[in-house]
Amino acid sequence: MFSRRDLLAMSAAGAAIVGSSAQAATFGNPDEPPQGAVNAKSPGSLTDPGPQNPVLAKQFPSAQTPPATDVGGLPMDWASFNNAPRRIQDGGWARQVTVEDFAISKEISGVNMRLSAGGIRELHWHQAAEWAIMTYGSCRITVLDAQGRPYVGDLKAGDLWYFPAGAPHSLQGLGPDGCEFVICFDDGHANEFNTLLVTDWFAHTPPEVLAKNFGVPVDAFAKIPLHNRWIFQGTVPGDLAADRAAVAKHAEAPPYPFIHSLGSSTPVKESSAGSIRVADSSNFKVATTVAAALVTMPPGAVREMHWHPNADEWQYYIKGRARMTVFDTGPNALTTDFSAGDIGYVRRNLGHYVENVGDTELQFIGVFRAPRYEEVSLSNWLTHTPPSLVAQHFNIDEKLIAQWPDNGPGVMPKS
Repeated sequence: MFSRRDLLAMSAAGAAIVGSSAQAATFGNPDEPPQGAVNAKSPGSLTDPGPQNPVLAKQFPSAQTPPATDVGGLPMDWASFNNAPRRIQDGGWARQVTVEDFAISKEISGVNMRLSAGGIRELHWHQAAEWAIMTYGSCRITVLDAQGRPYVGDLKAGDLWYFPAGAPHSLQGLGPDGCEFVICFDDGHANEFNTLLVTDWFAHTPPEVLAKNFGVPVDAFAKIPLHNRWIFQGTVPGDLAADRAAVAKHAEAPPYPFIHSLGSSTPVKESSAGSIRVADSSNFKVATTVAAALVTMPPGAVREMHWHPNADEWQYYIKGRARMTVFDTGPNALTTDFSAGDIGYVRRNLGHYVENVGDTELQFIGVFRAPRYEEVSLSNWLTHTPPSLVAQHFNIDEKLIAQWPDNGPGVMPKS
């Protein structure tokens, strides 16, 4: 049993501890025990005398010295095509990052592919829908929809294509130097190296069945390849109009194009701080399972604090250098660095921002397994909440809250 004097003493000690803890917490360093290099008083707390790779470490300064605001243990949200092995064949190459390589990326897998001028990604189809953005050169695509309507189109850098699951298609590099692009499948397990290939099907069908199916003699198939071609060198395609006329025959045209010019489209948000362009089923009608946002920002600009309520975000960094912090319950917060060719991932509803930390323009694309693009802006939410309520949360004067952007700007300039 404790006496009244003991209880009073314990209460006083508890109050002293709480007061000490409250005084120890400083702006930008909210957690106990204190984290971050700013709190390291002993020189040995920061040095790394063990084995290390300085070249690799230099690419990830936020991992070497995280902000004091980082806390907890969120899963790794970084991957890269830069260290993914390339499968190289005459006509081009490809490399991929699936959920097998990138555990967090359950909704989307990614492929980076290069085709030479005339290089062909053979006729094939997938179990998942295929969405892609062109990053270099020009490419010709062919596709047949489920109603038997053919489509042929040419794409340049900044353009998109979309093929529904099961739609047979092909890709071919155009002159003068072929193309490069990034593909996203709406399934994190989808594998570019294991697709349904027309040459495989021919090689594994009895010749007499092929003859009956196509109404020609058996010996017409005597020279078919006995192994799939996947990527191979072909001749550079001719005039687009001629190809379109050749495939039309008696078929109708599909109601909507399978390509979309995202890079040259009108931004949904634009200012001196950058721009955001969106492609989803509202303006790219065939893309019923994938939406995307192309973000471009000058040095120092910030993709404002926000979250996406309807899907995870798979990011591909096209150029520049970025730093992103992701926030989750717990609290958990993780800051990661990204460069061109890297992949980021943010689970749905998790708060995040992206900052241009380089000295050149930053551009990345966010891809979502959803029919439409959705975003919730933190500043837009708080400025459309009663100011007195917000002020009480943050101990901030209502006059300062009135200065916050109330239109969900998307990107903010360097402060």
